[in-house]
Amino acid sequence: MAYKSILTVATNAAQIPLSVPGAARIAEANDGHLDILALGVDRTQIGYSYVGSGAVMMQVSLERAETDARDLEKAALAAIKAEELDLRASTEAAVAQLGALAELVAQRARFADLVVLARPYGNDQGPEAEAVVEAAMFEGQAPVLVLPAKGLATATPKTIVIAWNQSREAMNAVRRALPLLKSADLVDITVVDPPSHGPERSDPGGLLCQMLVRHGVRAEVSVLAKTLPRVSDVLARHLRDRNADMMVMGAYGHSRFREAILGGATRNMLEQAEVPVLMAH
Repeated sequence: MAYKSILTVATNAAQIPLSVPGAARIAEANDGHLDILALGVDRTQIGYSYVGSGAVMMQVSLERAETDARDLEKAALAAIKAEELDLRASTEAAVAQLGALAELVAQRARFADLVVLARPYGNDQGPEAEAVVEAAMFEGQAPVLVLPAKGLATATPKTIVIAWNQSREAMNAVRRALPLLKSADLVDITVVDPPSHGPERSDPGGLLCQMLVRHGVRAEVSVLAKTLPRVSDVLARHLRDRNADMMVMGAYGHSRFREAILGGATRNMLEQAEVPVLMAH
């Protein structure tokens, strides 16, 4: 399997030089098709207002969002052209209110093999950035490759670290990452502080390693002690020690009503990772 349908969502012009070229390089490397959703966000929050003013505010906000969508689409097309790649790509400009963008993003992500997005944290990122990541993963059920601040160094990573904790989320991420794992020179299955009474207590990561080797993956296992306060800190240090190009991990969510909000551990990893992180739920 290869990634034949790659999706990226543009909501912030400042992130387009990061996300669009990265997604384009992955699409070219997989002989795939790149879909770009240029999403203008209507941030209208109508509460108490003078009679008639609510409709005026909504119209002005909608027109601004439509203009933003068209501008984002133009910027995305310019970013693709600048890459000078032999690439099949299409763009779509759309508008959604902040509270309703999840449905639109999820519907597009559901038919993508991979969604490529910029890191949703930072001073220039609005609340819609994290909402897009969450919608693609939790509701769209798509694997999401989150790019660090320095962007995508290579579309064919040579050293990949898997954060393995025996969970269904981690297993799903591994399966979704197989096209990349099979082409890597080394895949490091990293287990941090494995439970002494767990099902893999005698051979942490061994069954996963066996499965991947049968797929032709060059895999090995690293068992690490939790010598830092957070598991994400241990993983970040291990990524640097391995000089890794990418990380694969399960995405965990927390919500009173549904698993739709990134959990603290997932957020910590994304905030400090210096390499792209492929996540799935």
